[in-house]
Amino acid sequence: MTTYNTSDFRKGLKIQIDGVPYLMVEMNFRKPGKGNALYECKMKNLVRGTIMDRTYRAGQTLEAADVVEFPAQFLYRQQDSFVFMNTSSYEQYELTKEQMGDAWQYMKDGLECTLMVYNNNPLTVTPPNHVVLRVEYAEPAAKGNTATNVQKPVKVETGAEIQAPAFVNTGDYLRIDTRTGEYIERAKAPEE
Repeated sequence: MTTYNTSDFRKGLKIQIDGVPYLMVEMNFRKPGKGNALYECKMKNLVRGTIMDRTYRAGQTLEAADVVEFPAQFLYRQQDSFVFMNTSSYEQYELTKEQMGDAWQYMKDGLECTLMVYNNNPLTVTPPNHVVLRVEYAEPAAKGNTATNVQKPVKVETGAEIQAPAFVNTGDYLRIDTRTGEYIERAKAPEE
């Protein structure tokens, strides 16, 4: 089993504590006047989603988590569960809306994503950085409202609501940043 020394600690590291996989979401190095250097870590439990803080002294080690990430395709949504398929083995995995987090807002049939699995159980999904979604409903813009940066809520084809400029209409296609949930630009209709 691979281990990580404190000098390897960084944001995004996947480690295992007491047989449970964690993602290091924050790591701060601190060197007090006396004694060893300290590594203050904030870690997210990949199974339950809880956050915990731990401090390690220089020279300590942690076990690498046995998590696997691979390309997957979103197949369909059934109530509050989302079904994905491994694009190389064609194995299917099901995630709950809680496991999806905010990613459910960008899931459109056939979307290529990255799935994280631990002991053959799906943990999380990462959508591509940008997606193109069709606007299902947008309030008409107020006449004469030409002020810059005027935003309005629009509903996209996945059921999510995002903030978009006032000129966006129903039927438009928008490029959206999945990391922030923000509108980037209007886009051409994707090739079917």
